[in-house]
Amino acid sequence: MQRLQDLLHRITWDAEFGTGNFALGYEDRIAHQEIVVPFVSVRLDPERPGTFSVHDTDGILAHIPLHRVRTVYKDGAVIWQRPRRSAGD
Repeated sequence: MQRLQDLLHRITWDAEFGTGNFALGYEDRIAHQEIVVPFVSVRLDPERPGTFSVHDTDGILAHIPLHRVRTVYKDGAVIWQRPRRSAGD
């Protein structure tokens, strides 16, 4: 499976591949559900490697660790998904 960081860089820098509507689905630890945000609203900050930044529903800038990203969508279809954890994890 392709590393998430490599896929995010490809979306950002590969003009041909990067066309379309991308979204990231990340695990919200409080709501215990996947939150999907459009990739255009995501900021990858080199000062904060291993995270992405996005404004939450209250307009507060949240820094989300990349390990919480569960799914990447392109035009509504899943193109990357983190393997599911077993019950003991």
